[in-house]
Amino acid sequence: MKIDLHIHSKEGSDGRWSLEEIFAEAKRRKIDLISITDHDAIHAQEHALELAQSYGIQYLTGVELNVTFSYPGYKGGKPVSLDFLGYQYDIRNPSLVEKLKTIRDYRERRAERILENLNREFIKEGLPEFTPADLDAIQASVGGAFGRPHIANYMIKKGIVAAKQEAFDRYLVKCDVPKMPLSLKEASELIRGAGGRILLAHPNDPSGTSLVSLSPSLKEQQQIIQDAMMDYIDGVECWHSRHDKKTAGAYLAFAREMGLMVSGGSDCHQQPVLMGEVDVPDYVGEQFVL
Repeated sequence: MKIDLHIHSKEGSDGRWSLEEIFAEAKRRKIDLISITDHDAIHAQEHALELAQSYGIQYLTGVELNVTFSYPGYKGGKPVSLDFLGYQYDIRNPSLVEKLKTIRDYRERRAERILENLNREFIKEGLPEFTPADLDAIQASVGGAFGRPHIANYMIKKGIVAAKQEAFDRYLVKCDVPKMPLSLKEASELIRGAGGRILLAHPNDPSGTSLVSLSPSLKEQQQIIQDAMMDYIDGVECWHSRHDKKTAGAYLAFAREMGLMVSGGSDCHQQPVLMGEVDVPDYVGEQFVL
């Protein structure tokens, strides 16, 4: 059984491909079970369920929620961003739908404020300022949740920077505006309240929103989970495109010891196309009633 439970789409967040393209490629790659886990967005799930049926692929409803998390003793208790994956929830649950709409609306207001901050930098450098037409053009490129990657892509298109990383390094870090905070408790209540399961995403991702921001030690990461997350999570993502074998093995052992579910996936944004390339064991799919 070929499994990928961590894929992003153009319709829902910052993937490059449409759902149709993703499912066609998943079929070509003979992936048996997938989940579209867009950032803080579930409005593409109904279409994903329809496509899964049409392509004969097993499907789990999915979402990736960004959570503001702090833990005493690390970074002076300063909050960090972590991601959590929700699976098998009811896509029409009113509380979940309404909260994600609120987050989506805030993202748009946040983007406007980021552009205002960027304009201050552009004035200093003698560059043309972004106008309302530029904001409209960026929004037109967004199928799902509006975020800084969309602004970075537009800056490349306009010739302001040559690459996405340059956009962040030169502008988007200093011009950032805080996201709407979502606590782990609230995220857990939303997913579980909608009948789903919530799992910590890519806990040891060296280049993502992960527990590495608090500690590079697997032992310390797992202690943080044990001390501060066990009441709120159902599992952990062990297999990930940026997890090495040591990490996957350590988190699998930890999950078994703590009685947690396990998941795995490519975290594919189609740049490059990694769908199905992470070796996820069959028993991951067997945990879910399909």
